[in-house]
Formats: sequence, C-alpha cells, structure tokens
Amino acid sequence: MKKLLLLIAITCFTDISFSQNPVLKEASPATAGVSAERLARIDKVLQEYIDKQWIAGGSAIIAKDGKIIYYKAIGYNDINKKTPLKRDAIFRIASQTKAVTSVAVMMLYEEGKILLDDRVSDYIPEFKDLKVLDKFNDADTTYTTFPAKRVITIRDLLTHTSGIGYAQIGSKESNAIYYKNGIVGGIGVDNILLSDKMKKLGSLPLFHQPGEKWTYGLNTDLLGYLIEVVSGMSLDAFFKKRIFEPIGMKDTYFYLPKEKYNRLAVLYTEDSTKHVKMMDDYIDLNGKVYRDFPATAGSYFSGGGGLSSTAMDYAIFMQMLLNGGEYNGKRILSPASVKMMTVSQFDKIDWPDNKFGLGFGIYTDKSSAVSPLSPGSFEWGGMFSSSYWVDPKEKIVAQLFLNQFPNSHGEIHNKFKILVYQALHK
Repeated sequence: MKKLLLLIAITCFTDISFSQNPVLKEASPATAGVSAERLARIDKVLQEYIDKQWIAGGSAIIAKDGKIIYYKAIGYNDINKKTPLKRDAIFRIASQTKAVTSVAVMMLYEEGKILLDDRVSDYIPEFKDLKVLDKFNDADTTYTTFPAKRVITIRDLLTHTSGIGYAQIGSKESNAIYYKNGIVGGIGVDNILLSDKMKKLGSLPLFHQPGEKWTYGLNTDLLGYLIEVVSGMSLDAFFKKRIFEPIGMKDTYFYLPKEKYNRLAVLYTEDSTKHVKMMDDYIDLNGKVYRDFPATAGSYFSGGGGLSSTAMDYAIFMQMLLNGGEYNGKRILSPASVKMMTVSQFDKIDWPDNKFGLGFGIYTDKSSAVSPLSPGSFEWGGMFSSSYWVDPKEKIVAQLFLNQFPNSHGEIHNKFKILVYQALHK
C-alpha cells in the first residue's frame, strides 16, 4: 500500500512538473480548449491575402499549454515557380534577434558578471566621454554637440533609452551621421566586424540625453558586443553554446551552413500598387543590404537583427520564456529574471497603451481595451514582416512569419492576434 501511494505521489509530481515546464508537442486544438473550426479562419485570412497578391505566403505557429495547436505554412515560397512554402522554411527574423540578445545579457547578469546599472564604459572604454547632438546641418551633415549629463548603462541599452539611434532605418540625423562614419544596421553587410563598428559608435553623438526618452536604436547591437567582451566568446558562439544547443534550437543562425541554404525563404517586396513581387539582389536602404545575407559566410554578428530561424525554433525559444527560463530540462534563466524582463522598465515612453521591459513590448491593463492579448503579455517583431508574442496568463506562444519588406498590408499581424484569441473557448 505504501509503495502504491509512493508511486501515485511520484506520478503526480511528474505531471505537475511537466505542466509547469512543458516541451512543445503537436496536439489537437480541443485538448487545449481551442476550437479547430474557428482556428481554421487563420487559413482563410492568409489565403485571402495571398489571392489578392498582398503576400506570397506565410508560416504561423501557435502553442497553448505547451501543445502546438496550429503549425502551417500557406502559400508560396517562390511565386513564379509556384513552389509551396514549407513549415521548416528558414526566415530572416531581424529584430526578433533582440530577444535572444537580451536573454544572453540576463544570463551574464545571473552569473554575477555584470549588473544592469553598470556603466557600459566599464566594459567598452570608447563610451566614456559621450556627447549629445545639438544642431545638425542637412546640407552637409555636419553637426555640433554638447556633453551628456551621464554615462549610459546596460539597463539603458536593454530599454532603448540610451540615446543611441538606428543606422539605415532611423531618423534622418542618425541615418546621415552613421552612414558617414560607416555604422550599419547590421544585416546584409560586407565582411566587417562587430567590435570595430561598436567601438566607432562610441565616438558618435547620442540623439538625446541618456534615460530621457525611448529611441529605437543600435542598443542591442552594442549589447551583443558587450556579451563578447564579458564572455570572451563571439556572439554567434555564445548563442550556439549557451542557448541554441541546450534547448534544441537546431535551425537558428547568423549565417546558415551551406547544406541549409536551400531552406532560406525567398524575400519579397511590393510594387507601386502595393502588390507582392520578387525582390532584387539588394535592398536599397540608405546603403545596399544584400537580400540573401544568411546564405553567405558573413562575419558581422548583429545582436539587434542578424539571426534567421524557423517557426519551430523560435517557438521553442518563446516556450522557454513562458516556462520561466527552462526548456526540456535545461534552465537558461531563473523565473525572477524572466519576470524582470517582462515588466515595465520605463515610464516616459509615449505609447498610449503598452510599456517596454528589458527587450520586449509589454501589454498592460490599459491594452485590454484595444487588444485581446492578456495584460502581462510580451512581444516584438522584425522588419521583414514577422511578429511574435507570449501570453503568460493564457499560456500561449504564437508567431507569424511573412518575409517581405516593405509590407503595406501589415495589419495582417493584428488580425492574426484576433484570430488566435477568438478560437479560445475556455
């Protein structure tokens, strides 16, 4: 009798542990309290956008309670050859890279190697004597500066409040100043090194005083270099050894191995009528960006936008966060650190409903008036028309990959969110 009770206790404990930190497995929607019939509306909307030639195709994955209830690729990879898009297509995830870099920073924080309010200049001396942009001359891109009130911290970088701007996709001032000094957005570039560009960045002006505003910029690229300095490893090696291999992300890279080149999704653009078309070899983005950069032997590891991945791989990464930092028996972060990352860290952001944490946009109680995502959900996306979110309350991870730039019909990402939640029936 005692043995039987012990067996029951062990079994119950195992079930509880699994429910808290599940490993993703495909299952019927009904097992997660989701309507398969209503979930099928996603197919119809994606197909409508394909039929209207607004997108070539899309790959979507949804998991609830650790159960993959939707995982499809719809439409074409090659619209000219009518080659279907496959579930294992590798997509350029651009700024979805930022979440991975932010996790890596928090790993070093947990190891006692850094504190979030440490000065960046303690690790990268080029950021000691910072200046802030004062006047900018459009005609010749000359400018004047004044001293920064304080140095920037690691927390400033994680929250995009340092005053660093973006190259190529930022303001006219940051685009011009960075272009003139060889600073790039970090993707589709020649064989340059992260260390060289980030050191140079330290000599260029900030675009506002540290901590005074939220400005989307090269903060996470600089964090990538910080990781290299503190860990003694290149960023790609750190990601592979410390994150990707432990939790089983088998298809996520800065630069793909040659045997996976054929799985790189075709990148599209749109014509003057806002209809999808094949993209040229280069994107003209304040300087040329090579379209198929993941299928090269590159050397620049952009922590802000350089990774490519699959729907399944990134779902594993999101599930790790939903599990409180653990996946498949491998703990990457503590629940305490995941919580820190996913609560508001900056009150001066001028968004009407959402806030910003350590690398993520955060949904609030106010968000509930305009979005079905639960308060506490966190999200971001990428410039090639990709989006993801994690909803801790509903235990949902979801994402939609399109691989298109630009995309005038980006409202499909908001429709996707609605389509997920309207299918829940418990």
